[in-house]
Amino acid sequence: MMVPRMLLLLCFFLLAFPSPGLLAVEAFVGGYGINYGRIANNIPSPDKVVELLRKSKIRNVKIYDSDHSVLDAFKGSGLNLVIAIPNELVKDMAANESRSMDWLNQNVKPYLPQTRIVGITVGNEVLGGQDQSLYQPLVDALKNVYNGLKKLHLEKEIELFTPHSEAVFATTYPPSACVFKEELMPYMKPLLDFFAMIHSPFYVNAYPFLAYISDPEHIDINYALFKPNNGIVDPNTSLHYDNMFDAQIDAAYAALHAAGYDDMEVRVAETGWASSGDQNEAGASSENARTYNFNLRKRLFLRKGTPLKPKRPVKAYIFALFNENQKFGPGSERHYGLFLPDGRISYDIGISGLLPSSASSSMLSMKKIRAGGWILHYLATVLLYIFIFWP
Repeated sequence: MMVPRMLLLLCFFLLAFPSPGLLAVEAFVGGYGINYGRIANNIPSPDKVVELLRKSKIRNVKIYDSDHSVLDAFKGSGLNLVIAIPNELVKDMAANESRSMDWLNQNVKPYLPQTRIVGITVGNEVLGGQDQSLYQPLVDALKNVYNGLKKLHLEKEIELFTPHSEAVFATTYPPSACVFKEELMPYMKPLLDFFAMIHSPFYVNAYPFLAYISDPEHIDINYALFKPNNGIVDPNTSLHYDNMFDAQIDAAYAALHAAGYDDMEVRVAETGWASSGDQNEAGASSENARTYNFNLRKRLFLRKGTPLKPKRPVKAYIFALFNENQKFGPGSERHYGLFLPDGRISYDIGISGLLPSSASSSMLSMKKIRAGGWILHYLATVLLYIFIFWP
């Protein structure tokens, strides 16, 4: 009969194309994410940012606080959001577990599951930073937040981590020689022990741009930008590196190996290239920023590993969504954005902005063609199965 056959056909498509709401939450989908910083007075409202992210097909987003206007805007968006407990709250979280519980009840529990909060960062670049009074409380703060998540039965749904700068390493060249600074190990070891126990990755902020501007005379800019170059060979492993980004990640893996944490995954919490900067910031230009971010995006979408870990795809959050015109520091700090304040792209790396620009028109045309090809393929499949099952 026709009805059972049509029901069978319907079941097939429900199984083949499940509803997004039925899928388990993943802390990081694919390999590409972005940092949404808001130290600026000219960037779009959070609801416009959600529109921009969806149009750009960027699903993984990390912010530096737990602003409720952002959490509200992300409701129902389907975007994965990592929120943050900033450095100024680390001591408070460490001193009192009830304070961590209060924070979770205010900033996490009311928003789930409509807002897909998939991660929480506790502090940023604490170890190796200038405020050494935060070193000891960091792991206690993480433990208290984790215990709070357990009480809410969210410890398996929300990833907990803290990003590190390159300042935690004693050396990073060659990559295989990288180790953690000895003076940081009394704080780093209990942190790594805790992350190993809860299966959290090690997050590092990896900036070939900062390495290059620190020594432009001896570092090939092509090596930093993923452009053709001779690369380097690690004398201890004989592994060849044709870009600095991979070398920085493998340096982190080497430090973890030396400390006894071979199974811990390394992910990148921040990476980017400034489109402008001060006169002493060599290489800060729109062309170099475009080259770095275009090549990095292409590299991440290949879902490949590094020379040391070829079977473990790299995952990275790009810095940043917008230029932040109120940030302090050197000029480069205010020029990392992929998008302009009005939502147009800063330079063409193959993503779409809120408004069209001449740089993106050809890329948009290609995307429409590809989308049309997918739709035709889908319709052809539907027609084929109707033909097969129709009496």
